[in-house]
Amino acid sequence: MLDSLVMAAVPKATKVAKYGGTLYTLKPDEKEGQFCGVFPYKTHVQLSFAKGNELADPDGLLEGGGKFRRHLTYKSLDDVDAKVVKRFTRGSSKL
Repeated sequence: MLDSLVMAAVPKATKVAKYGGTLYTLKPDEKEGQFCGVFPYKTHVQLSFAKGNELADPDGLLEGGGKFRRHLTYKSLDDVDAKVVKRFTRGSSKL
């Protein structure tokens, strides 16, 4: 489901399998060109944004305290808000 939402938000994205998940990039020839990624874990799925620290997040939905990356964590399909996923994905793809 997250894959289809990311691709709907940024149809020109290229998918790359890496780090146990799927990275999305508009610059497949650049090593650090990815803008987001979907990573499955045992109890949840994480949608991670490469420059998440630069994304507008007035509702405080993004998690993570690292230097750059921020993420959304989903424990159930019912938790996924398509509008939120598309908003952050589009924003991340423009950074």
